Amino acid sequence: MGLFHSTRSREATCTAKQAIRRGIAPDGGLYVSDALGETTIDVATLASKSYFELAREVLGILLPDYTADEIAACVEEAYGGTFASEEVTPLVPLKQAPNADGVSTYVLELFGGPTSAFKDVALQMLPRLMARTGTGDNAGEKIMIVTATSGDTGKAALAGFADAPGCGITVFYPEGKVSRVQELQMTTQEGANVSVCGVRGNFDDAQSAVKRIFADTELAVRLADAGVVLSSANSINVGRLVPQVVYYFAAYAQLLRAGAIKAGDAVEFCVPTGNFGDILAGYYARRMGLPVSRLIVASDKNNVLFDFLTTGTYDRKRPFFTTTSPSMDILISSNLERMLYYAADGDCELVANLMAGLADGGSYTVPAEVLARIQDVFGCGWADEDQVAAAIRDCWDANAYVIDPHTACGYHVLEELPASPGTAARVLLSTASPYKFPRAVAGALGLFCPPSDFACMDVLAKATGTTPPAQLATLQQKPTLHTDVVDVDAMGAFVEHAALNL
Repeated sequence: MGLFHSTRSREATCTAKQAIRRGIAPDGGLYVSDALGETTIDVATLASKSYFELAREVLGILLPDYTADEIAACVEEAYGGTFASEEVTPLVPLKQAPNADGVSTYVLELFGGPTSAFKDVALQMLPRLMARTGTGDNAGEKIMIVTATSGDTGKAALAGFADAPGCGITVFYPEGKVSRVQELQMTTQEGANVSVCGVRGNFDDAQSAVKRIFADTELAVRLADAGVVLSSANSINVGRLVPQVVYYFAAYAQLLRAGAIKAGDAVEFCVPTGNFGDILAGYYARRMGLPVSRLIVASDKNNVLFDFLTTGTYDRKRPFFTTTSPSMDILISSNLERMLYYAADGDCELVANLMAGLADGGSYTVPAEVLARIQDVFGCGWADEDQVAAAIRDCWDANAYVIDPHTACGYHVLEELPASPGTAARVLLSTASPYKFPRAVAGALGLFCPPSDFACMDVLAKATGTTPPAQLATLQQKPTLHTDVVDVDAMGAFVEHAALNL
């Protein structure tokens, strides 16, 4: 993959290890490599490869300065015995008949990891990659991971980095705007190097503040004097993004093994997304040779991505809605910046100007030719709260399969959109266990919901014959260890205090 540089400038380059260690470029841009797509993967070889083999191959291409032995060790540490399925991300066929075009739909279950969310796939890997970024110059330096979460990243990052040698982690979440289960997952987290803090604001407020913290040069100097450097576990970090590329290839491999497609057949992926990272990984896979007919962005009521993909104008100056799919309640989709870079043929100046427009005026409009390139690859749709509830109910009625509200956004969009021409199969990425949102799911199924989310889990389990993940069902017995809540402008001070006490 060669060297990495900012989406906003090519003036400074770095290796993959340096990009992962830094998290975000000094100018606020995201790290990209112009070598994406130069090395492709032969899809005819996929059926015979395990998830572990695919991970070693994909990560070896995307992170070229890691040795084969380093990648192999990271893969084994991240996925050896940590996921419920040997497939890591198993593919499940839906029972309903194929659509009018004869195209069947499958669900890619990404929630079999330790925190029951798709982000485990990347955040079990990132600490292992991070641990191997030390060199002679920074071998004694400690890393403080700073992350804003809309619900799932926080717990997955905490689970990956808790008590990791040489690292600390600080997670901010929007107070009152995540599910009760998600909140408990974070506030009960053990670990001597862990700090968790609520923020009075929404996710975009917290994420923007984290970016400002990374850009605070005076803070960086003070921390450097103490032997600490900041890095990120959000998908702005390329080390968070690239492990997600693997499961697109894994889905295709499972379709081949099932006889559902032949090598070279095109597959369509529908991805519930707010920050654009999960679906951007699919774009990376497409650039690396995976036959993808279309990538469909599924949004909730905060449908800023739908409007952008439809009109070419990105406008965050709009109402913010708190929905039953909190991990998608986002108005500033950070990873879209990487897509803009590639769609603009690497025009850093254009990307820098667009991002300045978003920061200063709250909106930007891409040139028509850039929008056309994006629309060639990406479709889109969205679901309001009534449609999300209906999708949960419809999926259960048609398939006896329970989905969470995020996945339901994708299910609704797939029901609305016909398959693109030449598509052999459709894959819906399921991003979280329904038991992370038991009240919303039980309510959508018409079940009586007791006051406690954990009682709701019991009701849902009995009605559907499914079993809550043990790590969620036992949360109510764990003591709350983190009770801090701060205003947005106090987040920097909170990070500095945590970093200086590593």
